[in-house]
Amino acid sequence: MERPAAPAAHAAAEIRLTITSPEQMRELGRRLAGLLRAGDLVMLSGELGAGKTTLTRGLGEGLGVRGAVTSPTFVIARVHPSLGDGPPLVHVDAYRLAGGLDEMEDLDLDVSLPDSVIVVEWGEGKVEELAEDRLQVVIHRAVGDTTDEVRHVTLTGLGERWAEAGLGTLAG
Repeated sequence: MERPAAPAAHAAAEIRLTITSPEQMRELGRRLAGLLRAGDLVMLSGELGAGKTTLTRGLGEGLGVRGAVTSPTFVIARVHPSLGDGPPLVHVDAYRLAGGLDEMEDLDLDVSLPDSVIVVEWGEGKVEELAEDRLQVVIHRAVGDTTDEVRHVTLTGLGERWAEAGLGTLAG
């Protein structure tokens, strides 16, 4: 008797972009919002000033949520309810959280995740356990005393959700 084939592992979907201005970063967020749905976890990483909050501001505009999207550094998390039928945006800044998922549990993100789009800045090593399927966005910029606006953005979709999500449409 023949054994059924093991389920195919989903390779990571990845796209690399070069962004040359804050407005382009915001526009990337607006376009990315068109691919997002309730239950999505987006992890943002990059140096200070790389454009994580600017990207999230664009996500908020694209999702049509209420309230100005600003860095939640001092409040840890902000919820931006939808102004329409879309999901709310939960914007988290995990920079000051050192305890990993244990400390993140106090925010009840696992409760919010099914109904929201959750964006976590500085979430590496802290929130991966929230969702097998997630989008990792890494933003690289020149460091030091520079006025260089160029950013290199790598978006990596992990899991079945992102295998056919259309990340390639963001390059156009």
